Amino acid sequence: MLKEISALKARQNLGELLEEVYYCNDHVVIKRRDKPMAVLIPVEAYRAWQAEREEDFKVFDQIRARNKGVDPAEVERDLEAVTQRVRAQRRAGRK
Repeated sequence: MLKEISALKARQNLGELLEEVYYCNDHVVIKRRDKPMAVLIPVEAYRAWQAEREEDFKVFDQIRARNKGVDPAEVERDLEAVTQRVRAQRRAGRK
């Protein structure tokens, strides 16, 4: 369950919040003056996010390795061409 709580209430009820997050798998958005400042999530959810992020960055590293020595302007041109093709295909699919 996703909960939102003020920073003051979070400080006053930290032990209870920790138990809700740990035992009930709750996620808590901590806000200050109605601005979200942090999220309290179970450790396992954080570890899963971290592992997924590492896998995503491996893909970026592979892309960088394949393009080593390639002029960045050429990469930008290729990306722009692919982007335009995809957008054109999407527009054609809407008609």
